[in-house]
Amino acid sequence: MVVSIVGGRGQIALALTGLLAADGIAVRSLIRNPDHAVDVEAAGGTPVVVDFESASDEEIDQAIEGSDAVVFAAGAGPGSSAERKESVDYGAAVRLIEAARRAGSPRYLMISAVRADPDFPGDEVFAIYQRAKGRADAELVASGLDHLILRPVRLTNEPATGLISLVRDTEHLGSEFVPRADVAAVLAEAISHHPEADGIWNLSSGEMPASLSFD
Repeated sequence: MVVSIVGGRGQIALALTGLLAADGIAVRSLIRNPDHAVDVEAAGGTPVVVDFESASDEEIDQAIEGSDAVVFAAGAGPGSSAERKESVDYGAAVRLIEAARRAGSPRYLMISAVRADPDFPGDEVFAIYQRAKGRADAELVASGLDHLILRPVRLTNEPATGLISLVRDTEHLGSEFVPRADVAAVLAEAISHHPEADGIWNLSSGEMPASLSFD
């Protein structure tokens, strides 16, 4: 099995890479900066340099060729401009949707954000981010691709607890926080053991073992 991760040097992506590699899955980590290749390799992935904001369709197609699943783990990051929320959190996610269609429709896993909504109110950068994520999610749902959208609450750098809350309805979330390492664990579970897991799921810390995420 081959999994391509866009935004492969991010913290969730690196943790996911290590988990998948330990499970015998080949991970292709798509990164913008070649200096980040050493981090990807240390985690067990194969770095591929491609910038989803500027690369040609052909370059992107080549980067994900042969993938059984693709993961969108990229993001403009805290402190970035509204323009980059649009070009990365929405634009790059949609470019991956288009590339996945051209590549024969591998499974698409999206790291989104809790309460992402194309109609999220407000003019501040956070609202623009929520709308960008919501629009990207809507494009994926409408794409016809086999997909899983994971919407975590506020992310932390705490060690993995292995205990999560994974629900369809945000009102039933168990916490307002979740470690990035636990997000990676849920994604790894979906990829390695639950090909049937689909649709939109909200994720926080909770009381359910991450290993039972989709059981």
